[in-house]
Amino acid sequence: MRVRCSGAIALAVAGVLTMSCGGIIDPSTNQVEPFSGTVAKCGFSPGFAFTVGKTGEFTVKITALAPNSSVAMGVFYTQALGDGSCSANSQAFQQTVALLNAPALSGQIFAGRYCVFVYDAGALTGPETFTVTVSHP
Repeated sequence: MRVRCSGAIALAVAGVLTMSCGGIIDPSTNQVEPFSGTVAKCGFSPGFAFTVGKTGEFTVKITALAPNSSVAMGVFYTQALGDGSCSANSQAFQQTVALLNAPALSGQIFAGRYCVFVYDAGALTGPETFTVTVSHP
């Protein structure tokens, strides 16, 4: 009985905290921001800044690659610097290697300013243009 009450109290507290923060946003109502650029062999894209207004789910996906649409590209995201700019030297929150139109990054994200980067994961033989989309609350 005591365990059941403790669980109910914890659930009630979590509900109150969620309501006081404006609630978690349903991913179906996310903003989708496309960013495009070019990555040189052994290079990084500039960081693309985006602002998350509320806690919710996010996803990052590469939606276009040329000239080689089957190349694997690295993707990571970081928190933006205090002035809102992006630095590839910042600590990555998530990092992966992704293929075209496959989910690259996803999970819970909190309100704040972030940056997404695309980079050569070691497969490029020349410049590669890309579009990466970020879906966020």
